[in-house]
Amino acid sequence: MLLIEVPVALLLGLTLVIRGWGRADEQTGAPTMDWVPVLWLGGFTLGVLVIAVVFLYSAHPFAGSVQLLIAAIVLIFTLAAWHVEYERAHPSPLPACPTRAGTPCVSSNLVTDR
Repeated sequence: MLLIEVPVALLLGLTLVIRGWGRADEQTGAPTMDWVPVLWLGGFTLGVLVIAVVFLYSAHPFAGSVQLLIAAIVLIFTLAAWHVEYERAHPSPLPACPTRAGTPCVSSNLVTDR
């Protein structure tokens, strides 16, 4: 099973990296959250967990525990992908003016600045 998971994980990683190359020319403003990496990694994690349960149920405790360890590692990558996408979709607000020269800022009185 591990021999099947390695190429699937490599293919998943390659497709996620290739998807990220298109983000260089994004529009300004807050983009929506991209759920594709999170769902793909979550599905892979779920698949590894199912394989781990099958191994543990069929009295192969070492193979099942290795699968559980792999699932824990992939779960960490899934949470990291979610965090990156969340931070990208919810950027921190700009500081209030006045700031140092060249630093973008938001005016505190938007009514009089029109």
